[in-house]
Amino acid sequence: MKKYITILFVAFLALPLLWSCSESIMDDINENVNDPSEMESRLIITDAMTSSAFQVAGGDFCYYASIYIEHNTGTWGQFYNADIRAAQPSSATTYNNTWNSVYANLYSLRLVREKCSEGGTEEGNYHTLGIAQILTAWNLATLTDVMGDVPWSEAIQPGVIYTPVLDKQENIYQDIFSLLDDAIENLDKASIFPSLGSQDLIYNGDTEKWKKFAYGLKARYKMRLSHRTPAYNEVIALADQSFTSADEQAQFSYNGNTAQSPFYCMFKDRDYYGASQSLHNKLSERNDPRDDVFFTTYPGTGEDLVFAPNGTSNQIQGYYSISAISEITAPTYLLSYHEIEFLKAEAYVRLNDLPAAEEALKNAITGAFQKVNIGLTANDASEYFDSNVKAKFDANPLSEVMNQKYLAFFEEEALEAYNDYRRLKAMGDDVINLDNPVNSTRFPLRFSYGSEDVTTNTNVRTAYGDGMYVYTEKVWWAGGTR
Repeated sequence: MKKYITILFVAFLALPLLWSCSESIMDDINENVNDPSEMESRLIITDAMTSSAFQVAGGDFCYYASIYIEHNTGTWGQFYNADIRAAQPSSATTYNNTWNSVYANLYSLRLVREKCSEGGTEEGNYHTLGIAQILTAWNLATLTDVMGDVPWSEAIQPGVIYTPVLDKQENIYQDIFSLLDDAIENLDKASIFPSLGSQDLIYNGDTEKWKKFAYGLKARYKMRLSHRTPAYNEVIALADQSFTSADEQAQFSYNGNTAQSPFYCMFKDRDYYGASQSLHNKLSERNDPRDDVFFTTYPGTGEDLVFAPNGTSNQIQGYYSISAISEITAPTYLLSYHEIEFLKAEAYVRLNDLPAAEEALKNAITGAFQKVNIGLTANDASEYFDSNVKAKFDANPLSEVMNQKYLAFFEEEALEAYNDYRRLKAMGDDVINLDNPVNSTRFPLRFSYGSEDVTTNTNVRTAYGDGMYVYTEKVWWAGGTR
C-alpha cells in the first residue's frame, strides 16, 4: 500500500508539469501540416500561377467566350444552352467557379505582395513582388474585362469586410496600370533573395521575360481602352518593349501526365462542343490552310467533317466534328507573341502607317501558324499571306488585321477574341461577322457575377438583378457605364 501511495504522490507532483506542457503539445497535435498558417511567398506564387493559367485563362471564361465568339458551337448541356442563349449567359452560377478562382488568386497574390513589401517577412524580395504585381494585374483585368464593375478595393479581406462595394471599371484600370508600372520598377531592383527558379512555372525566374510580359500587358490594356482614350503610339512603344519571338511569350505548359491542357480536359470530361460552322466558313472563304488543321471528325464517326451551325445545332453528342487542336499538351497563353504583333498591326493601321502594319501582320500570322498544336511553317504563312491575305489587307487593312487575329486566337485565346469583338463594335468597326441568329437580340455583352457573391453580398446582388443586364449593359471600356 505504501508503494502505491508513493506512486500517486509522484504522479500528483507531476500534474503541474503535464498541464504546463499540454497546450503546446495539443497545438502541435492539432496543427494541420497540409494547411500551414505561414508559407513562403515562392510557394504561394507557384499555386497562383497554376490557377491563373488552368482555372482562369483556361477556365469557364474562355470556354463560354469561345461559344459567344463562335470559335466553338455549344452542342450539349450548359454549352448548348449558352449557344441558344437559354439561361446560361445570364445565370449567376455559370461563371461562379472562375469568379471564385480569380478572387482566390487575388487573395494569394495579396499575401505575397504583403510579405515582400516594406514591413513584410520577406521585405526586399523585389523580384517575387514584381511577379506578384503582374499576376495581380492580369487576374484583375481578366475579371473586370468580362464583368465590368467588380469588388476590388474592399475585396479579399476575409473577416474584415463581408460585403465589399463594387469599384468602377475606370478606377480598376488605373490600378492595373499602377501595378504593372510598380512591377517593372521592382524587377529592375537588385534583390538579395534567391530567384524563384523552378517555382516559376512560366519563366523559371527570368525577370527580363517577366518585364517583357508586363510591357506587353500594358500594350494590350492600352488598346483595350482605345474607345475611351486612344493611344496608338503608346501601344506600339510598349509592344516594342515586349516579346520579340514566341520563345518569350507568357505561356503555361502541360506535360500530359500530371498536368493536362484545359480544353483537352473539357472534351474528355464533358464533350459539350461541336466544330463551329461559322469559323469553318471564314477559313474556307480565305482558302486558309488552318481549315485542314483546326477540325477533326468525332472519334468513330467516319471521315467526313460535320460542322455544328451556331445557334441552331441539335443538342447531341458523338455526331458533330470537334476541335483537332485540343491536344493534351496544348499550352495556355496568358499573353502570346503573335498577340503583340497583332496589337502593333492594328495600331499602325489606325495611324495610317500601312507598310509597318503589313510587316507586323505578317509576323503575327507567322507566329500563329507555328503554334505548337498547329504545326504549320513560316513558309506556309508566307505563301498564305501573299496569295490570300495581301489583297484583303490592301482593300480593308483594319478588317483583315482583326479577322486574322480572330482566326489566330482559336481556341486557347478565345477570351481575347471576345474582348476584341466587343471593343470593335463599340468603336463602330463592325468587321467580324458572327452567324448565330440569336445575336440580334441576345449577344452577351458581358458575363454575370458569380452566384456565391450574388447570394451573400447585397452590393453584387443589386448589380446582378435578374441577370438579363448581360444583354443590354456594355462594360465601361465598350461604351457602358459599369
